[in-house]
Amino acid sequence: IDAVKRYQAVLKARAPQMAEAISRETGKALWETTAELGAMAGKVDISIRAYDERTGERTAETGFGHATLRHRPHGVAAVLGPFNFPGHLPNGHIVPALLAGDTVVFKPSEETPFIGQLMAEAFAEADLPAGVVNVVQGGRDTGAALLDSGIDALMFTGSGAAGAHFRRKFADDPHVILALELGGNNPLVVWDAADAEAVAGIVVQSAFVTTGQRCSCARRLIVPEGPQGDAIIEAVNAMVDRLILAPWNSTPEPYAGPLISVKAAEAALKALQDRIDMGAKVIRASGPVGNLPGAFVKPAIIDVTGVDVPDEEMFAPFLSVTRVASFEAAIAAANATRYGLSAGLVSDDPANWARFIRRIRAGVVNFNRPTTGAAGDMPFGGLGASGNHRPSAYYAADYCAYPVASFEAGAVRNIESEIKGLRA
Repeated sequence: IDAVKRYQAVLKARAPQMAEAISRETGKALWETTAELGAMAGKVDISIRAYDERTGERTAETGFGHATLRHRPHGVAAVLGPFNFPGHLPNGHIVPALLAGDTVVFKPSEETPFIGQLMAEAFAEADLPAGVVNVVQGGRDTGAALLDSGIDALMFTGSGAAGAHFRRKFADDPHVILALELGGNNPLVVWDAADAEAVAGIVVQSAFVTTGQRCSCARRLIVPEGPQGDAIIEAVNAMVDRLILAPWNSTPEPYAGPLISVKAAEAALKALQDRIDMGAKVIRASGPVGNLPGAFVKPAIIDVTGVDVPDEEMFAPFLSVTRVASFEAAIAAANATRYGLSAGLVSDDPANWARFIRRIRAGVVNFNRPTTGAAGDMPFGGLGASGNHRPSAYYAADYCAYPVASFEAGAVRNIESEIKGLRA
């Protein structure tokens, strides 16, 4: 605990430098990377509390002595980091693993190597013993070599396809703990909400924050048929017009920056065009942002009502609209996905929320708040193709250690009276 608290102090001292490094590598606005560093430091306090409450050690008295619950580390944990939150998300695995007593080998995304190096320096400055946290750099081959090195746990944040690969790879190795935080084709339902402008803010922050590069971003907007749905779309469009898309160090401060790479932008635009070719109607077209580099893309909104589009995550600022005739149909449409990470409802009627929260299949479900909002002192994870029922955040302590349950008597005593079926 002392070591991770020293690490926390280093993070706080280095926060401006590390936030700027993330902005330079990812293109994210500085306001967002500054918040990321705050979350990294805050994760230490949350993880210590989770360790005490969910793992740690506790004893209960019994008729013959006491029962004790202890937790033990798995061993060597491999952490494969993503590019979208290259500090915060791997940090959310590493800190609980250290508290549990695991050692860590961390491979940052090849898109964001520098922040991984800065994290390694922060751990070193915190005087962690050599070999407790190890950082390796590289691409897919490096990751594959790491996974073949006899690890005891894999903690991964990334795509559903990669997660499925890891499930197959370790299918014959049940002793290797897999904690998979994967993507989502997340729905946001708007129903019986009168203030279209208020709704628009929630929709925009759900779909377009971080240039759509959050696993919890809303990919699907489900609205009523007719004038109410039209008013919502019009208000969303008007707010998107006001978003400032620019490099991270621009003035005025931008809302969002580019996608992580030109390659990612090209793939996202192709996926969007594929849906248009299938019959989706363009409400708001994407494309380059002025004369900015090729990884900058405009937010897009398409209407896919009645179109059989792929149930896949588009990791970009693209929102698909489905119009339905009833709230029952809205819930059914929201659940029509193999994923189950996040979902949301925007409504003036609490009765709608009561129905929605009972029926929706997702691990993070918000009411009148963006789908991208999550509390660090609660679990974060999804169902189906979005994970493997090992949620992170507050529940990360659970997959970083295993429980050992013991019955303990103070002295050796004769238990013959407890044994049934003995001859006298």
